[in-house]
Amino acid sequence: MDREPGDRQARDRDPSGRPRNARPRDGLGRPLARDASQQRADAGQDRIPDDLVITGRDAAVLADRLLRDGRPFHAHEVLEAAWKTGPPDERDLWQGLAQIAVGLTHARRGNARGAVTLLRRGTENVRAAGEQSGDPRPYGMDIPAVLMAAEDLAARIEEHGLDHIRPAELSPRLLTGAM
Repeated sequence: MDREPGDRQARDRDPSGRPRNARPRDGLGRPLARDASQQRADAGQDRIPDDLVITGRDAAVLADRLLRDGRPFHAHEVLEAAWKTGPPDERDLWQGLAQIAVGLTHARRGNARGAVTLLRRGTENVRAAGEQSGDPRPYGMDIPAVLMAAEDLAARIEEHGLDHIRPAELSPRLLTGAM
């Protein structure tokens, strides 16, 4: 069925003309119905602004809180903002952490294959960034513990699937100790 140009809903765009998706999302980042009467009870999750500019320390603190709250999709958005706006020498670190958060999102959504792929890809990028910087705890993040948890989770999901993974294992700490 062919659509007339006027039949499609106008796409939300940022000031530079790039497409955005302003639709409400659930806690795992899935788009919800545009019609408020069709939205589920978990609607109304705060969105991370598309144009977020954030310091490394603030990104680490916010992403840690979101991960521990079981909101890895939102943590990914924060980590992606740090990746896109941070110093060039930190981009692999933030990109890898964002990929790990997406892997956790896939696991929470029931996508074992996507979880394993993104957890592994993320750990590779974070490990490469750590080898370049030599700092195992940038911005107070416990990178060795994050890598160990992500690698272990990927291996267990690949071997046994998602049925034996506890929700707490999908809510890792990013920061060292209590902050």
